[in-house]
Amino acid sequence: MKQRTQSILYHLLPVVFWLLAIGGTVVPLFLPILNSPFSILNYLIGFPIALVVLFVIFLVSRIKRHTNSVEECFLMGLLFGIAAYWLPTVVILTLPVWGYLIYQNIFSLRAFFSTLIGYATVAIWIFVLYQFSILHSPFSILNSLPAWIPLGAILLAWLCSTIARQKLSIRQTF
Repeated sequence: MKQRTQSILYHLLPVVFWLLAIGGTVVPLFLPILNSPFSILNYLIGFPIALVVLFVIFLVSRIKRHTNSVEECFLMGLLFGIAAYWLPTVVILTLPVWGYLIYQNIFSLRAFFSTLIGYATVAIWIFVLYQFSILHSPFSILNSLPAWIPLGAILLAWLCSTIARQKLSIRQTF
């Protein structure tokens, strides 16, 4: 592959993947799957949750090798805990992040416990806010499954664009 073609694909493929993700998140609005207003609300809650997940990915991917990841793991637990109030199954995304941190050799027992402390902090605040009747019961797990449509599309677009950029990166030879 020529260097010019590789450079064009390097910049064009992520744009294509993100446009496909946008199209994939708009199409379900026209399908009879989301026929009730409650399921549309559950679908739309996936967009802010996807932004939270992308922010966590940004935080974790910026950790340098051979450094401490305790603060980022605490923020991950805090943000995923807040997102889990509306979409409880988002907690599952902690495992791939931990896997990435283990792969980068920046995961420790302190990072593990800081993630759990982040989750516990959110749980305590939610309990306190329930006691003062500020918060009401969150969505149930089965009703919040439409929220995974935009979240999954955005995660898939990020993954594909990252892989494409890594494979097509132009290496300078001297």
